[in-house]
Amino acid sequence: MKKNPELALDSNYWENRYQSNSIGWDLGKISRPLEYYFEQLDNKKLKILIPGGGNSYEAEYLVKKGFKNVFVVDVSETALTNLKKRVPDYPSSQLIKMIFFDVKMKFDLIIEQTFFCAIDPKLRGQYITKASELLKKEGKLVGLLFDAPLYKDHPPFGGDKCEYEAYFSPYFSIKTMEPCYNSESERKGKELFIKLQKK
Repeated sequence: MKKNPELALDSNYWENRYQSNSIGWDLGKISRPLEYYFEQLDNKKLKILIPGGGNSYEAEYLVKKGFKNVFVVDVSETALTNLKKRVPDYPSSQLIKMIFFDVKMKFDLIIEQTFFCAIDPKLRGQYITKASELLKKEGKLVGLLFDAPLYKDHPPFGGDKCEYEAYFSPYFSIKTMEPCYNSESERKGKELFIKLQKK
């Protein structure tokens, strides 16, 4: 596959992946690190964004726990429909088929789960400035980043802590960026848990 910086924004590419079930990154459930993090959240009114959410088991978990303002943005209609089928009463207005970079709302919390690694590294700077723009004052970006080289010509694209610190530190205070102690077995030793606060 030819490297294409716009690949993560190509709805046809991701539609085909979801329709053919070619989604090897999909755990089929919420990842344990995010489940543990969500269990610590008390404010059910938080406005939360999950960009590139895919089948978004994280959104399903949050909504079933009583969170009312969980927005999933993805370029794949199939992925959003899959979530709606699992949670029929999920507000359709909060399932948005859109490119992340076109989102205009403001959020308290952005959840990162396999979206950052799906975009070409050339777009990482744009991702970070957009995430900062979308967050309210002192808003947080929380989730997981791969701490491994991975692929160079197609997603998932990897990286390491030093690279991420350099990218994020101009826009975010790094509260946590450490090896994830409770990763799923297939990702053990390959993830960083991040908790970043907008400057």
